[in-house]
Amino acid sequence: MKIIRYLSSFSLSQKRVNNPNIYPYNVFSNKSEKVFLFQPITLLYGNNASGKSTVLNIIANKLQIEGSEFATNNKYGITRYFSDFIQECDYELGEDEAGKQLEQIPLGSRYIKSEDILYEIKKIQQEQILRDGYVYEHVRRGMAKEQIHSLKASEKMYEQIEYLKFAQEKYSNGETTLQMLDDYIGTDALYLLDEPEVSLSPANQVLLAENINKMARFLGNQFIISTHSPFMLGTLNAKIYNLDSSEMETAKWTELENVRYFYDFFVKHRDEFEKYK
Repeated sequence: MKIIRYLSSFSLSQKRVNNPNIYPYNVFSNKSEKVFLFQPITLLYGNNASGKSTVLNIIANKLQIEGSEFATNNKYGITRYFSDFIQECDYELGEDEAGKQLEQIPLGSRYIKSEDILYEIKKIQQEQILRDGYVYEHVRRGMAKEQIHSLKASEKMYEQIEYLKFAQEKYSNGETTLQMLDDYIGTDALYLLDEPEVSLSPANQVLLAENINKMARFLGNQFIISTHSPFMLGTLNAKIYNLDSSEMETAKWTELENVRYFYDFFVKHRDEFEKYK
């Protein structure tokens, strides 16, 4: 068992701008606390527009992690507000197993967004998109144009497309999501996951959370995850930040509004469940 925190802390920009609509300053303008202290698994909880996905993208950009997305500039003048915000953020790396300060985030680290997963599923569902995605992946890896032309007409590409089409028929969206996450996540790295429970049933959300617990405990991975799923929140062995609060305070999963909503709903319908005992 090896428990490592590659990223120890992250501080969002403390700067205030005059225009209340400037992104991403406007997302955190009402937050009095802007520092995160991370554990092997840390959860960012919040309702829609709470900023949890924005925080992950900011961290990914600051650390230059694969999967980061650069936000377009605001329409207010020519100032590169997103770039400025990223530069104004600060972070501290963790320590290795010997207690030595780390010098960089592991190279295999990755930011995986819910839309990435949905796009991968869409590629499997549409053959042309699947073919384009297969070619794009080789272009991304640096394959020359001449090689790409040969690839498009190759038996290898045909076989790979047929394999993925078979996977589409064999697995549901939820099963495909679990398989993709399993393929994406390796060992000894930092992973930022944006609502990975998308398209998963409650049972598969719990299964995913249990797998993440194991990957953090035994594979040397650190996870920072945005979610509002009560099944993920209740299963993961994690520190939880409530981004709905102005102090972005830590909380128990049973205290969170979304979880309490589920609880109250089922309590309200308790009699309907009891009669089936």
